[in-house]
Amino acid sequence: MRRKSLATRRSMAQWVPDLLFGFKNLTTHKLRSLLTMLGMIFGVAAVVAMLSIGAGAQQKVMAFIEQLGVRNLIVEAKEAHNEQELQKVRKISTGLSLRDYQNIRRNLQDIQDGTPRKRFTPTKVLPKPQIEVPTVYGVEPSYLQIGHLRILDGRFFDASDNTASAPVCVLGAAAKDSLFGATPAIGEYVKLNEVWCHVIGIAGPQLAPQGEVSGVRSEDMNNIIYAPLNAVLYRFEDSQSWMKDEVDGLYLHLTSADTSATDAEVVRGILNSSHHNAGDFSVIVPAELLAQQKKTEQLFNTVMVAIASISLLVGGIGIMNIMLAAILERTREIGVRRAVGARKSDIVRQFVIEAVLISFAGGLLGIVTGFAMSRAIAWFAGWSTIITVSSILLAFVVSISVGMIFGTYPAVKAARLDPVEAIRYE
Repeated sequence: MRRKSLATRRSMAQWVPDLLFGFKNLTTHKLRSLLTMLGMIFGVAAVVAMLSIGAGAQQKVMAFIEQLGVRNLIVEAKEAHNEQELQKVRKISTGLSLRDYQNIRRNLQDIQDGTPRKRFTPTKVLPKPQIEVPTVYGVEPSYLQIGHLRILDGRFFDASDNTASAPVCVLGAAAKDSLFGATPAIGEYVKLNEVWCHVIGIAGPQLAPQGEVSGVRSEDMNNIIYAPLNAVLYRFEDSQSWMKDEVDGLYLHLTSADTSATDAEVVRGILNSSHHNAGDFSVIVPAELLAQQKKTEQLFNTVMVAIASISLLVGGIGIMNIMLAAILERTREIGVRRAVGARKSDIVRQFVIEAVLISFAGGLLGIVTGFAMSRAIAWFAGWSTIITVSSILLAFVVSISVGMIFGTYPAVKAARLDPVEAIRYE
C-alpha cells in the first residue's frame, strides 16, 4: 500500500510540472494557440449543434407518436380525390364502415376498447373562426382515453350523449381560441353547417406532426371540434359525403403493445377480405413507428457525428502541424533537457500534454460555441433544439482523443532527436 502511494506521488511529481510548463508555452504564443484550436472549436461546436437539432426534431416526432398510443391501432380510410377514382374503388369495395369495426371487434380478442371516427370539415361555422375552419371529429366517448385527451374545462360527452345523438361538442385548444378568443366558451353554442351544438368542454393542447409521419395525416390536432359519433352520422350533413365512406377511421386500443404487429396483420386480413383487396385503407401501428423512429434517430446521429468529425479531423491535423513546427523551434531546448537527464518518455509526455491541452481548451470553447449556435438556431429558425449530456461528452471525449492521437507522432519524433545534434541545432 505504501509503495502504491509513493508511485502515485512520483507520477504526480512528473505530470504537474509538465502541465504547468505546457500551459506556459501555450499562453506565450496566444494567437498561434488560438488558431490551432479553431479546428477543434468548430468541430466540437458542429457536433453539439447538429445533435441538438436532431434531438429536438426527434423528440417532437417521438412525442407525437407516443401521443397516438403505443397500444393503439389506427385504421385510416383512403379518401377518393375525384368521382372517377371513387367509382373505380366502389366497384370493388363499399368503403370503411361500422360493420368493419364490429367485425374486427368480434374476431380480435386483444382489443380492450375502440371507436370509429367520422371526420368532415363544415362549410358553415358560427361564430366565424379567426383561423382555418375547424375539423369535426365524430367519435365515441372512449376516444377521451384512446386519444389521450385532457379536458381543461367542462366535460367530455358520455355514452348517453352518444346514444341520444345529442348536439353537444368539445372544442380543441386552437378551435376554442379561434371561435371565442379569450371569452369563456362553456355553455355557448357553435353552429356547424345547420346544427347548433352546445359547447360542454375544452380539450387541452395536443402535439401535431412537424412533417409526414408514415401515413399519419398532417393536420392541426388542436383545431378540432369533437362531437358524439351518432350526432355526426345522423344530424350533420356533409356536402361531400358522396365521396366518402360511412366512417373514415377506426381506433383500436389493445390490451398490450407486444401484440400490435400481429394484431395489425389480423386487421389487415379482415379488411382485405371484406374490401376485396381494394387497397382503400391503411393500418397505422404507432408501436412500430416508435421503434422505427428510434432507429432513424440513431442513424441520423451517427451520420451527423461523422460529418462533424471531419472538422475534428482537420483540427487534429492542425495540432500535429503546429507541434511539428514547435519541435523545430525547440530542438535546442529538447537537446538540453536530454543532456541533463530527461528520458525519452519525459519528452513524449511533455509534447503530448501540450497537444492535449490545446484540444482540451478547444473542446471547452467548442461546447460553449455549440451551445450558442443551437440557441441561435432555435431563436432565428424557430426549431426545437435540445442539448444532451451525451452529445457534450461525445464531442469532448472525441476532441481529447484527437489531440492525444495527433500529438503522439510529433512527441515521439521529438523524443528520438539526438541530444548532441539537438544542442548544436541553430
